Amino acid sequence: MRGSPLFLCLFSVSCWLNLMPTSGDKIFHFGTCRVSLSTAEIRAGFTAIKAKIQSRDPIRSLSILNHPQSLHKVKSSDRCCITHQLFTFYVDKVFKHCRTEDSFVNRKISSIANSFLSARRKLGQCREQNNCVCGEESTEKFKQILANYEGLNVTSAAMKSLGELDILLDWMEKSR
Repeated sequence: MRGSPLFLCLFSVSCWLNLMPTSGDKIFHFGTCRVSLSTAEIRAGFTAIKAKIQSRDPIRSLSILNHPQSLHKVKSSDRCCITHQLFTFYVDKVFKHCRTEDSFVNRKISSIANSFLSARRKLGQCREQNNCVCGEESTEKFKQILANYEGLNVTSAAMKSLGELDILLDWMEKSR
């Protein structure tokens, strides 16, 4: 077994590299869970389509995510829960209904959706391992977001939610 130490060393390095965030990724702490995510990449994709998406928003006086301060009021222990709920919300409700006639915009939306899907998967695994439960505060906050969303027709609500993505990204980066 002459190759065993070399194999073990290479295997260890490989495992270590898989756990390291890729270039541009940041580690986010959502309660007891840690997730690597490239908010710079998501923000760049969003910035490229923001004006087109927000121009499709017919109701400027209403906000789905409410105000950034309301997300900031979520307790640290509830961040894992509300973040997972928000990733699920964006993947299951928002991105599915944000299709335009512009293929460039659709590709950017798809790229952002893939980033959210990956982060949701990682966060879901962590929640299961750590038995994270949703507190009353995060549950109520998410109910308010859903009520704001469901008060509009599906397409308008999805476009408005996508147009507010910077609110979510700002909250994630500030609560890091």
